[in-house]
Amino acid sequence: MRSMLFVPGDRPERFAKAAASGADAVILDLEDAVVPARRPYARDEIAQWLANAERPVPVWVRINAVETDDALPDLAAVIEGRPDGIVLPKARDGADVHRVDHWLEVLEARLGQPRGSIGLLPLITESAGALLKAASFTALPPRVAGLTWGAEDLAADVGALGNKAPDGEFELTYAMARSFCLLAAASAGVPAYDTVDTEIRDAVAVERRARSSRRQGFVGKLAIHPAQVAPIHEAFSPTEEELRWAERVLAAFAAAPGTGAIAFEGGMLDKPHIRQAERILAGARRR
Repeated sequence: MRSMLFVPGDRPERFAKAAASGADAVILDLEDAVVPARRPYARDEIAQWLANAERPVPVWVRINAVETDDALPDLAAVIEGRPDGIVLPKARDGADVHRVDHWLEVLEARLGQPRGSIGLLPLITESAGALLKAASFTALPPRVAGLTWGAEDLAADVGALGNKAPDGEFELTYAMARSFCLLAAASAGVPAYDTVDTEIRDAVAVERRARSSRRQGFVGKLAIHPAQVAPIHEAFSPTEEELRWAERVLAAFAAAPGTGAIAFEGGMLDKPHIRQAERILAGARRR
């Protein structure tokens, strides 16, 4: 998934529009985008839509944090609609992920669904404690489809006045959180998805930051507005130059079987470059 578009769970008139926005997936939100008083209404609307609407793209639901009184009611309300996945916010450590995995196993069994059929995407850096326990997110249940992170709640947790420098780039603490997410995902063998960009009017800035995300190793990005989807997709789609390079690399290695390192266009390449080329071509197939 290159993009996952958030939609407030108490705005059902936006659900179909989000699914038709071109985003690779939609996240119906029961957490930060919905005030507590409206969560029962949001649960009902999400459950009805999941049960009755056509889904041109995967539909995920963000529940509330494990330690809240809302997490289990969120799951119980939406599970019969068979969402494609659950987004888990404010995961404090790997134990929270395994706890939700267990809850989902029970609910899947009740519904007669195969174990692990509902995906799970944890946000792993939304508190200082979680950031310091990033290594605990490297041993994950098989249903985990990736890891992502959040900067807004982290800023609130540490008492910061903001999380970005005047040029719009993340300050050191949040750049470190992004890196920890990327490293934890790589160690766990799952994709890493970059956090949301709060800019919704400047598509050029959104695309520039998304390209930076891709260069660092992220495979996609969360979005909060349909206007962000196109620039995110552009950023996460390989260029023709990259595709030609990847094809030449793989052809060069195929022409030298049994060779660990080869001379290539004035330089030397070895196994990591094969993986890089394969990843570029895989990115093209996702378009």
